[in-house]
Amino acid sequence: MKNMLKTTILLATLTGLMVLIGSHWGTGGMIIAFLLAIIMNLGSYWYSDKIVLKMYRAKEVSPAEAPNLHKIVDGLAMKAGIPKPKVYIVESGMPNAFATGRNPEHAAVAATTGILHLLSYEEMEGVLAHELAHVKNRDTLISAIAATLAGVVTMLAHWAQIAAIFGGLGGRDDDNGGIIGLIVMIFVAPIAATLIQLAISRSREYAADAEGASISRKPWALASALEKLEYGNSHYSPRVSDVQAQESSAHMFIVNPLKGGAIQSLFSTHPATDERVRRLKAMRF
Repeated sequence: MKNMLKTTILLATLTGLMVLIGSHWGTGGMIIAFLLAIIMNLGSYWYSDKIVLKMYRAKEVSPAEAPNLHKIVDGLAMKAGIPKPKVYIVESGMPNAFATGRNPEHAAVAATTGILHLLSYEEMEGVLAHELAHVKNRDTLISAIAATLAGVVTMLAHWAQIAAIFGGLGGRDDDNGGIIGLIVMIFVAPIAATLIQLAISRSREYAADAEGASISRKPWALASALEKLEYGNSHYSPRVSDVQAQESSAHMFIVNPLKGGAIQSLFSTHPATDERVRRLKAMRF
């Protein structure tokens, strides 16, 4: 409940940022900004899963093609009390997995060939339990909405910058906080929106770790998997045929698929793996 309340507040803040930027075009701008967010969120609701699966060239597999994967998902879906999601495999040496879909009735889980080769059966149980927790808690939809709202804020700020350059905001500076307000709108708002999106993503990862451990009853298996995946992704050398992770969807994976230094880690979509592992190892069932 605490995580959900935090997520709700952060989503409301994102919406507020979006309306704030729209207000620089007056009441009409606020209405347009709000309608734009609604349209894009509807698009995310209905099509985000299809877009992501197509982006990663995910192939749906049958029980005959991936018996162990289906066996794990069957058992975990039953324990979680949700419909069994569709099962996909992504041809990539990058060891990772993600879930997508607007609700438990329209969900999918995808695993890369890299993760299937790296983890043991029980570690895969831990990973897929984490992904089913995202499905159960509708995190897949929440993350899509957060990413969409953050994108709208950034897009509106870019439009405002262009309008300012060509005089589109001329004559309104005194009514809207002057040059300081303009700077905040153009530069600070997109950064704030990104940080809020990251905060939502990190919060939902902790919640999915806890819920996934509860579903599988094996927190140690997820902890072990996370350690292997952190190492595997940091040392992963992509092949020419591999599907590569995209920044726009990095938040969907169980561990951050993008390499980066200390600065990039500050803007990571995932909490520190060491802290996730520590929390999991402290759990007892």
